[in-house]
Amino acid sequence: MKFFEYSAKEIFKNAGIPVPSSYVVNNPQEALKAAENINKPVALKSQVLIGGRGKAGGIKFADTPEDAQTVAEELLGIKIKGEPVNKVLVEEKINIQSEFYISVVMDRSAKKPLIMASTEGGVDIEEVALKNPDKIIKYHVNPLDEFMPYQSRGIAAKMGIPNEMISSMAGFIHKLFNVFKKYDATIAEINPLVLTPEGLIAADAKLEIDDDALWRHKEFSDMEESKKDEFAYVTLDGDIAVIGNGAGLTLTGMDMINLYGGNPATFLDIGGGASQSNIARAINLVIAEPNVKVIFLNVLGGITRADDVANGVIDVLDSAEREVPLVIRLTGTNEEEGQRILTEAGVSFETSMEDAAQKAVELCNAL
Repeated sequence: MKFFEYSAKEIFKNAGIPVPSSYVVNNPQEALKAAENINKPVALKSQVLIGGRGKAGGIKFADTPEDAQTVAEELLGIKIKGEPVNKVLVEEKINIQSEFYISVVMDRSAKKPLIMASTEGGVDIEEVALKNPDKIIKYHVNPLDEFMPYQSRGIAAKMGIPNEMISSMAGFIHKLFNVFKKYDATIAEINPLVLTPEGLIAADAKLEIDDDALWRHKEFSDMEESKKDEFAYVTLDGDIAVIGNGAGLTLTGMDMINLYGGNPATFLDIGGGASQSNIARAINLVIAEPNVKVIFLNVLGGITRADDVANGVIDVLDSAEREVPLVIRLTGTNEEEGQRILTEAGVSFETSMEDAAQKAVELCNAL
């Protein structure tokens, strides 16, 4: 379960982590009132459950309440990587002196929580790892032992920050780890953690909880995030987006792309029983990835119905932000109806995964 930024910040705040004063708004009029209440220049941040919103124009600034109203009107309703913006976080614009990165993630290979900290905040941690790997401090925590404050101080000291900041930074690291542990998280992240004249403050917040642990956290059952259909979604370095219904089928589709000389750009598992709207949302999500040249949609209908898949495809073709060739393998439940829908719309399809994968690679190579 992924949390919107405003929800994650509320959880962080309750754990003693300072965050900017803010209001969540649903319309431009509420944005005007929120900016009036803050009575300072504000940042307006689109609330979506995917990364890259800043680069996509989902974060803007306003100096006056009237400007905030105008900016909110611009943001509400736009799509970021296929995700509609239905809420905006209006928060105090921060006077940033420097930026840092801290996170706790579950390192599945080591079977331990991994704390990462860096003085290179405000950018993707993957970019830091590529350009300045020595800037990332990594510390595995034994899950059977209590994580102690002195361990937090040791991590902070290794970051190379001024001595007078070590105690404060250690406090943030320790509190963030406590959030991670308390809520059975897979990731708890602050990027950037910023230094202001008033001290350190969490300018952003990311929190994801293990779905298998949600039964222990009934307090989240009524949240909007818990009702949102989510995908298993990973971006890669290639140029052919791979979408499938089921992790095994998606991975097999990726193997087929590799077999024929292509390079997968995404792993996107829509899961079983995906609806027409979910199919459309998944395709829009990969269309928004700039490196994607071709989409390989690999569906073997069981719970997922082929006619829902076909209708979702048609929805995308009518409204997509850019044209990306789509290669479809479609068989299974209601396959005749699904194939009929595609045929009448002039959309080609394959029933063989191998044929579809080969076609996707050939099409990509021809572009």
